[in-house]
Amino acid sequence: MSDKRKVNVDGEDFEVSMEKEGDFWKVEVEGKIFSIKVDGSKGGSLSPRKKKGARKAKRSGVVSSSIPGKIISISVSQDEFVSEGDVIMILEAMKMQNEIQAPISGKITELNCEPGDSIEANSPLMVIEPPIDDSK
Repeated sequence: MSDKRKVNVDGEDFEVSMEKEGDFWKVEVEGKIFSIKVDGSKGGSLSPRKKKGARKAKRSGVVSSSIPGKIISISVSQDEFVSEGDVIMILEAMKMQNEIQAPISGKITELNCEPGDSIEANSPLMVIEPPIDDSK
């Protein structure tokens, strides 16, 4: 399996094709083939990749916007339960309407805005409290 990458050598960009062959990489640059060895490359990858789902970081239930905008609509209400990924509001920012999704599953415990409100960046718009986990 050949892997294509962009590399920069002495300030010049090249697109290269790379293929692992034993302890070496067969690299093709502008039709020329080179055999290189990279320190620390094990198992056929040049860069270590993070394992997916290895460890989930605890996420906050505070919903905010990284940029100022205007609340167009809110599709949830106080004390309502939502699932992670549900669209909970529409925010207009920079003349674009953005769907804001629930970052976690849980119950809406605070609703600090309403449609038509102009909001500042990073202000808490609502808070979602995750369900209590009794399995511990």
